[in-house]
Amino acid sequence: MRCMPPLSPAPLGAALTVTGTLALAVACTRDAAAPPSDFATTFDTVGGTVHVTNTGTPPPARLVPVVSIGPETLSETGSPDEFGGVNSVALGPDGEVYVADARNFEVRVFGLDGSHRRTFGRRGEGPGEFETLSSLAWAGDRLLTYDIMLGRVGAWSAEGEWLGQQRTRGRMTGGGGAIRLYAVGPDELYRHATGSAFETRFGSALRSLYVGLNSQGETGDTLEQLEAPSDAPAPYIICQTAEGILRFFTIPFAPGLTQHPGPGGVIYSAFESDYRIAVTRNDGADTVRVIHRPLPAEPIGDDEWEEGNRDFNEWRAENRSASCDPSGPTRPAAKPILGGIYIAPDGKLWVKVMRATGDLWEVFDADGRLLAGVPRPPHKPGVAPAFSASDHLLTIRRDSLDLDHVDVWLLERGS
Repeated sequence: MRCMPPLSPAPLGAALTVTGTLALAVACTRDAAAPPSDFATTFDTVGGTVHVTNTGTPPPARLVPVVSIGPETLSETGSPDEFGGVNSVALGPDGEVYVADARNFEVRVFGLDGSHRRTFGRRGEGPGEFETLSSLAWAGDRLLTYDIMLGRVGAWSAEGEWLGQQRTRGRMTGGGGAIRLYAVGPDELYRHATGSAFETRFGSALRSLYVGLNSQGETGDTLEQLEAPSDAPAPYIICQTAEGILRFFTIPFAPGLTQHPGPGGVIYSAFESDYRIAVTRNDGADTVRVIHRPLPAEPIGDDEWEEGNRDFNEWRAENRSASCDPSGPTRPAAKPILGGIYIAPDGKLWVKVMRATGDLWEVFDADGRLLAGVPRPPHKPGVAPAFSASDHLLTIRRDSLDLDHVDVWLLERGS
């Protein structure tokens, strides 16, 4: 394991128009100051909706590595930092790192110096046991764990004492990317859930919901996940053979709808092709705020498009009698810009921005001001990052030996 001392973030004053400089680095040494940038944030209210536009180069910031927890080599000694498979991670109010090792059915706790402090949980269906350890997050002074197969949210003390449970719908399947706990405040979070059935052109489906939780249990707040408009471009192709076999093909570079619940019963959402994030209430009916960040579009290369559709074209050539909806992929005008949006417990908005020169994290305050833009560290696909109210970013990374590591970073702002 490799440890770095954390640095305290410099304060950033709030103003209607903000100017700054750019100095991006994922390192522990400070870059030389850059010349003044053209960065600006403007606010405009139209019909009761606040429109926030951020243009130019973001203020100076960097991600400082704090600690990396994980094995350098596969020793098979069973040491605490040899994870079977990390599904979720969180930074506790005590400043300790809580790691959900799904394959070993236990929570492992480490200090910010990388030292192992304790382990709790085991496989089973009784109190303090897991059939699946899908996700974990903090609510006040309680650690909540989500077992989507067993159908319960468990509550624990920081020391690993089992405090009780709430029953949920069980026997769901899915990874930590969507079916998980969403922490949006110091004692406010949501869990992914399913609701009533509805009919689609492909059959019956269950509505996806966000169910509110805090340290005392469910809050009664339920948000329905938003759906893309019916006239939105299809992100995938569904084909059916004469024998009734279904095949699904993702359309390369097709933008989807990304969303995340927020504090106070709002939902943040955006199409991945448009850096325009809407903050809405009442299941998307009322728009409170729109955060806009104009960035140039990046074209899709002919070779990229051809390679992305190779599987579909080869299958289609061998199954000419199959019925497909749509009949074939429609090439998007440009590559998607957004790769995901996340809300930290302090209300900050973290946006994954996809660029040909390298993906970024762009960070906004609760009002929509752009605070920072930093290179995005490597991460394990399909697993959500975690954030703290102290500007820490926690990511899960899989190395070349297929070993999982937990990396902790500190967002440092200012010149």
